[in-house]
Amino acid sequence: MEPRLQRRVQRYGWDLAADDYEALWQAQLADAQARMLAEVALRPGEQVLDVACGTGLVTLQAARAVGPHGHVIGVDLSARMVQAGEQRAQARGLHNARFARMDAEQLALADTSVDVALCALGLMYVPKPERALREIVRVLRPGGRVGLAVWGERERCGWSALFPIVDAEVATEVCPLFFRLGQGDTLARLCANVELCDVRAEHINATLRYADGEEACRAAFAGGPVALAWSRFDAVARARACARYLDAIAPWRTGAGYAVPVEFVIVTASKTVPF
Repeated sequence: MEPRLQRRVQRYGWDLAADDYEALWQAQLADAQARMLAEVALRPGEQVLDVACGTGLVTLQAARAVGPHGHVIGVDLSARMVQAGEQRAQARGLHNARFARMDAEQLALADTSVDVALCALGLMYVPKPERALREIVRVLRPGGRVGLAVWGERERCGWSALFPIVDAEVATEVCPLFFRLGQGDTLARLCANVELCDVRAEHINATLRYADGEEACRAAFAGGPVALAWSRFDAVARARACARYLDAIAPWRTGAGYAVPVEFVIVTASKTVPF
């Protein structure tokens, strides 16, 4: 997909997903987010950037960790995600967090202006991840730390059947690209290519838990990466896609609910300190 079109698809797709995202994904992504934050070990007073911040699930945790003398900015391509993050920060009295709509490949931030950069489950959507990582390196201070999380291998993510189901209804071109950074040491090598050092990668297993099939389908179709495609489905196509998806995750049905296995890849690194 042409990069400008891919950005447009991502922007408006996540605008559509914003209302459902927090309720459907906060608990599901908590293990990966917690592991990434533990690895970067935020300290009071630090300046932090959260790229592809969504509704601020990581941004607000980071704001608490750095305290009132620190500061966190969450940036996202989706205006509605940014708006939701701002509202959550205000509701929680976190005045050291702010949000801005920004392209990960063109960060409107000064060179060497942050101590830590985070990107939890957002790098998969960027047309050119290496360019986004170079932007992260640019805004990091020497010795600054990076924490990244992406989905793991396709065959280890039980919900990946979603993508061919969607592609059977409408071509999205998002689906074939989605798991590429989770393959083997791909993300770690990408970090090394942009001259980050002390690169460490970890694959962790987790479970996506849903109370019933309706919740599983809402998370997959309405609150996630295919929300724009889903918005184009008529009622018949939606019923057909949901039935196929529930068949695909049937091996992980537990009573009325589902416990779907997934893998995450967590990578941490730091910016080289010049001699």
